Amino acid sequence: MHVRLIHALRRTFKAAATAPGLAVVLLAVALPALFLSSAQAGAQAPMRLTAQADQVLTWTADNSMTAYKSTPTTATAGPATIVFENSAATGNDTGMTHTLTFDVSTPGYNHDVSLSIIASPFDANGGRHQAQVNLTPGKYRFFCAIPGHGQMVGELVVTDGGGTDTTAPQVSAQVAGDRNDDGAYVGSATVTLTASDTESGVETVEYALDGGAFTAYSAPVSVNEVGAHTVRYRATDKAGNTSPVGSVTFTVAAPPGQDTTPPQVTAQVTGDRNDDGNYVGSATVTLTATDTQSGVDTVEHSLDNGAFTTYSAPVSVNRPGAHTVRYRATDKAGNISPVGSVTFTVAAPPGQDTTPPQVTAQITGSMDWAWNYVGSATVTLTATDAGSGVATVEYSLDGQPYAVYARPLAVSQPGAHTVTYRATDKAGNTSAVGTARFMLVKSAPGPQTPGPGCPKPGKDKGCKDT
Repeated sequence: MHVRLIHALRRTFKAAATAPGLAVVLLAVALPALFLSSAQAGAQAPMRLTAQADQVLTWTADNSMTAYKSTPTTATAGPATIVFENSAATGNDTGMTHTLTFDVSTPGYNHDVSLSIIASPFDANGGRHQAQVNLTPGKYRFFCAIPGHGQMVGELVVTDGGGTDTTAPQVSAQVAGDRNDDGAYVGSATVTLTASDTESGVETVEYALDGGAFTAYSAPVSVNEVGAHTVRYRATDKAGNTSPVGSVTFTVAAPPGQDTTPPQVTAQVTGDRNDDGNYVGSATVTLTATDTQSGVDTVEHSLDNGAFTTYSAPVSVNRPGAHTVRYRATDKAGNISPVGSVTFTVAAPPGQDTTPPQVTAQITGSMDWAWNYVGSATVTLTATDAGSGVATVEYSLDGQPYAVYARPLAVSQPGAHTVTYRATDKAGNTSAVGTARFMLVKSAPGPQTPGPGCPKPGKDKGCKDT
């Protein structure tokens, strides 16, 4: 039957390439005829029996191409009435055709029931069909054989007439107790396990606390140790089937008055940052506080050494410049965390920055008693901009054209020198020109004679050479 079905469907799909309307007609005509020939051998003939089995197993389908609407999962070995309904009553309002086909080839399943029922809301039975079969212990695989409906598949587990149980129990956990605002259980938490088995019945229920060994469960478990906990659980029925291990997690907090540990508080600064690491336009500070015992009561913050105020939402800082946010938290037992702090700089967005950068010069080197630099001198420029950020720094040595400053400037030519400098920010603002002057000599003068105005030879102005 399956070979004829495949060949017929191939011819139909080839027809769809040139005449889609004709293909639909051929499919509607071919499928019922092909499935009927199979049903006559495995399903239709038993329907003429005068007595039906007491066991009725019902499958239903609707407009879905991925799953049956309902299917049985277990049955008892012996005679059974198979009902397959794919009708308007089961939710099929499009006229879609489905089949209920038992697999007779896949390894690992029973292959002694050859059943393939096709049903459509528009067929002679209005989409409801039934057949008589004889089931044996084991598993049957069923599916819909309509092309494109390959996800409509399932298993039927059949136990023998003596009631062999192959299904594990169902077990669940419930945690109860007084909870604080953080969701932690204050003082203690009680874990209650519930197991059920509709076949052989529940034999044992077991639990394990925080990674310990499984032990028999006989009454609700009370957990009063402060901290985070996990309870795992499982159940076994009288046929020896054990459920998958389930788990539940929770936190126990110390009652107020027994908590001597302050909360933990952290800060995170977010926003768009420029190349200098400054936050452009604004920065947002988010505080997070936790307390595993009595729970967090309040969180406070202070901006730029202002008074502490209650924190209720992330703090947005949009004033250009350097900022510091301090923070702390208090738990319900009155413990206060150490004050934490986070520093950052907010830069004005490009185009809104009208303040030029600040730029300074520092000259270093060995000096003689007359404040001359001996041998060489180094000029270091430093520029800052709290708005859009520094774009360039430039300098000019002894009237030469301005050059980009990239590293400290070393000067070794004896004589008087003048360095002018300036900086430009990313908004195009240029600082006023600064000037640094110094004298560079080849070597230090000779020993000095102490006298009025020269208490320490070689150190102060006014000393004379000997």
